[in-house]
Amino acid sequence: MNHDAYPDNYIRGILNSVKSIAMVGASPVNVRPSYFAFKYLAQRGYDMIPVNPGHVGKELLGKPFVASLRDLGRPVDMIDIFRSSSHIMPVVEEALTLDPLPKVIWMQLGARDDAAAEKAEAAGIKVVMNRCPKIEYGRLSSEISWMGVNSRTLSSKRPPMPMQGMRLSLNRTSVGGGDTAASDRAAKAKNEQS
Repeated sequence: MNHDAYPDNYIRGILNSVKSIAMVGASPVNVRPSYFAFKYLAQRGYDMIPVNPGHVGKELLGKPFVASLRDLGRPVDMIDIFRSSSHIMPVVEEALTLDPLPKVIWMQLGARDDAAAEKAEAAGIKVVMNRCPKIEYGRLSSEISWMGVNSRTLSSKRPPMPMQGMRLSLNRTSVGGGDTAASDRAAKAKNEQS
């Protein structure tokens, strides 16, 4: 996998397939980036689990902190690492001891460890580095464009305003590739009219 550039369909496939996410390095401090990402993903319907040994006994948005991945007590689809690059390998090594293995290991913005990624991929785990699932979800669902950010997503239809627990469609056509059921229907209708 080329970890310098990810196809939209790779990211979209991950965000559509995972249901549970363990966020290593989550913080209950409401001005920390991990807090915003955790809250955003929880509001989009993901089952979030905060992992941080310094906050055991506390909760983040009603979810109790666990000290480590070994303390999860249940399988997770994705591990989102909110730690610096120097702390990634131990987290990946711990993730590789889980049974069943997670489907995805995601390293946040600024975090990259090619050796850890290679180790995870050798075990059949998908890896994303130096990206934020909150930003990628917003970009691929067109939600982020409401804030005046170029999301590289083209649509003549305005997406619905998100509501508590609502999950926007990640299946919009984007400049980087991908297709949607809506674009397929439009192409079929156009062909039938011709």
